[in-house]
Amino acid sequence: MNVNLMKEIILKEPGRLLLADAPAPAGPGPDEALVRARRVGLCGTDYHAFCGEQPFFTYPRVLGHELAVEIIECGPNSYNLRAGDLCAVEPYLECGRCIACARARPNCCVDLKVMGVHVDGGLREVYRVPLRKLHRSLSLSADELALVEPFAIGAHAVERARLEKGETALVVGVGPIGLSIVQAAQAAGARVIAMDLNEERLKFCEEHFGAAHVINTAGDAEESLRQLTHGEMPTAVFEATGSASSMERAFRFVASGGRLILVGLCQANLSFHDPEFHRREMTVMSSRNSTSANFTEIISLMETGKLDPGPWVTHRIPFLELPGRFPALLGPESGVLKALVEW
Repeated sequence: MNVNLMKEIILKEPGRLLLADAPAPAGPGPDEALVRARRVGLCGTDYHAFCGEQPFFTYPRVLGHELAVEIIECGPNSYNLRAGDLCAVEPYLECGRCIACARARPNCCVDLKVMGVHVDGGLREVYRVPLRKLHRSLSLSADELALVEPFAIGAHAVERARLEKGETALVVGVGPIGLSIVQAAQAAGARVIAMDLNEERLKFCEEHFGAAHVINTAGDAEESLRQLTHGEMPTAVFEATGSASSMERAFRFVASGGRLILVGLCQANLSFHDPEFHRREMTVMSSRNSTSANFTEIISLMETGKLDPGPWVTHRIPFLELPGRFPALLGPESGVLKALVEW
C-alpha cells in the first residue's frame, strides 16, 4: 500500500461527511505502530456527532473508535507486536499523570482523549497508534476485532456493578451497548430483563441473546417489572439509552438496596425524588468507556467461542461509499444494529 495516497473521511460540520485526501503520516515513533485500517464499526457516538448532538465534540473531526487494524510498521517492542498483526485498538488516550490514572482508572482520566471524539479517529486508511493501545489476536477476524470495543464497554459496566450470580439485572436500551451489557451480565450469571421501545430490537435480543424477559416501554414498564420480579424490582439496572427522561425514570426501577448504573450519556441535568432514593439506600454510579483489562477479557471470550459477535453485524459499507450512505443509517427504518466500514 502506498501511504502517499492516503484518504480519510472528515466530518466537517454537522451533517457534512466528506471523503478527502490526507497527508501521508510520518513513520512510527519508538512507542508507536503505523497501521492500516481494516474495519471500523459505527455506533451512536458517530451518529450523534453527525447530527450535532455529541457532547465534548469539535469539528472538523475524523470519526471512528471501534477499530480493527493491521500493523504496517513498528520497531522492536515489549508487546511482541510485528508487521502483519491484526489488532483491536483501545481508543482511549489517557495522560498517565492525573489522579485517576495514578489510581489505575485511566478510562476516567482527567484529560482523556478518545479517538474519533476528542482527537481524530480511524476512518482513514493509514495512521499511527501507541503500541500500548493495540490488542493482537492470532485467530480473530477483522470483523470480530472491530467489535471488541463495544463489548468491552458492556463488560466494564457489569464489572462496575459487581453483579453476583442469580441477581436480576435490567438493561434499559438494547442498542449495541445495551446488548453488550446483556451478554456480559449473562456471563456473570445474572437473570437479564431487556427493555426498549423498539420491538424489533427486543425480538432480536430475545432470539439471539437469550434475555429471560423483554419489556416494551410503550406499555406500563414499571408495572411489568413488578410482575416479573414479584414486586421486588431488579437489584441492578443498567441504563444505556442516553435519554434524560429514560435515565430519570430508571430510578423507579431499582430494588431496595440495589444500584443504578448509568452507561448512556446525555447533555442534561438529571433529577430524582430524594425521599424514595434514600428509602431504598440506592447506589447510583456511572460507567465510562472500558479498560485494557476489559479488552483482554473480551478477546479471550471471543477466541474461546464463549462470545459470538456475528449476529451484531447488519450492514457493511465500503470505505469510499460511506459519505453517501451514512445518512441512511440514522433512522430506525434502516434496521441497523451494527454497521461495519470495510477496506
